[in-house]
Amino acid sequence: MNIRLNNGENLSYIKRQGGEHVVLLIHGNMASSVQYDLLFEKMDSIYTIYAVDLRGYGNSTYHKSINSIRDFSEDLKQFVDQLDLKKVYLIGWSNGGGVAMQFAADYPEHVNKMVLLSSMSTRGYPAFNANGERIHSKDQIATAPGLSMMLDAQRTNNQTFFKAAMDQLLYSINQPNDEQYRKYLISATQQRNMLDAAHAANIFNISTVSNGVVEGTGEIKNIHAPILVIWGKNDLLTSEEMTLELIEDLKKAGIKFSYSPINAGHALLIDNIEKVLEETDKFFNVT
Repeated sequence: MNIRLNNGENLSYIKRQGGEHVVLLIHGNMASSVQYDLLFEKMDSIYTIYAVDLRGYGNSTYHKSINSIRDFSEDLKQFVDQLDLKKVYLIGWSNGGGVAMQFAADYPEHVNKMVLLSSMSTRGYPAFNANGERIHSKDQIATAPGLSMMLDAQRTNNQTFFKAAMDQLLYSINQPNDEQYRKYLISATQQRNMLDAAHAANIFNISTVSNGVVEGTGEIKNIHAPILVIWGKNDLLTSEEMTLELIEDLKKAGIKFSYSPINAGHALLIDNIEKVLEETDKFFNVT
């Protein structure tokens, strides 16, 4: 299924019919809606679930380049309006956590509660050069060795490269089954906005302090929804430092939140889906 936006983009999405409580799932980088297959299968039937492919990911279009995380948020606003989703429970994974936070800040009236799964910080996801120095511009990001290799692999549909990277960083604890992995690799190579998304994550900062690249916008204060932060204690992509930054900023903003570090890596749904569901169900508390 897809939604045609006013900006000419088409957002592809999948839906699982359920009860009156609506959950909107936002995927991370090198991913798409397919990474939420286990939640579609195992989440309680009281929830109707939507998982969207963000602009430039999966089966969605990428006619106009994004410049910021807010571009994704604005796309989602059109998405929920066209589907007449008045209020949703948000779940954002990794970079999708940043999109979820921006949406909750921009459109607080649409969000009941929000779960952040191994999310980027309120101060973004930092990009570094080969010397470990913080990168400031998109041009610098484009020449960073790690991203250059990923861009080349994406252009040539090099699934072997992506599988090796995923084995090391994402699925170092448990691996998806063969069919899941096939779908996940396809979604990684489908991404068309890799450089733009990396830049947007690097300059994302809704806190009240500088992240070393840009000053905070303070928009975190616009978030009204309670938040559950779930982080995998063996995460190799979202660091504990980033997670503690996020928690510090939530405290400063006076936002009601819970924090649950669990036994998992970055791929929380593969490593420990039972604990994620347990914590999420307890937090949503709709039964």
